[in-house]
Amino acid sequence: MDAMRLIEASRCALARSQESAAIVAEVWQSQALAQAIGSRLAVAGPPELRGEALGLSELSGRGCAVLDPRQSGTQEIRAAGLTEIGDAHDTLLGLGALLGEVGIALVTVAMGAEDEGVYWQCMEAIDAADESRDRVLEMLRRLAARERNAVAGGGALDRGRCDRVSEGKSPSC
Repeated sequence: MDAMRLIEASRCALARSQESAAIVAEVWQSQALAQAIGSRLAVAGPPELRGEALGLSELSGRGCAVLDPRQSGTQEIRAAGLTEIGDAHDTLLGLGALLGEVGIALVTVAMGAEDEGVYWQCMEAIDAADESRDRVLEMLRRLAARERNAVAGGGALDRGRCDRVSEGKSPSC
């Protein structure tokens, strides 16, 4: 499945989650998706993104490691369905929005946590999501610089087409 469709599905699932266990499971799914997208970009993405993409993959993996999605009965790993990235710029915009929503959802879980261990897991996962989002923003800056350089040099970039999911725009669930 295309990365943008998976991002949209993750945003919708996170938005629909009400209970803490379901939110944690969707956060885990989102971090797993960020890890998969980072891995794919590190291997086959634009060369100027590969280092940051590898960092995104590692940080998102850390975000998965601190959470336990088994409590909610999650069985299917949504990120396993990733078949293509599509347009890197649009994918990164959508992923950045998703990671921002992940951080907000984790704050909600942490505030309602009755167990200190759950609270600290949320804090670590918030940190991982924030750092992952920083990597995404850096990759977007690098793509913008590449585009400026191409335009200044008289070239044009083929950015492809896909549905745009940007921060501030709610997913159409």
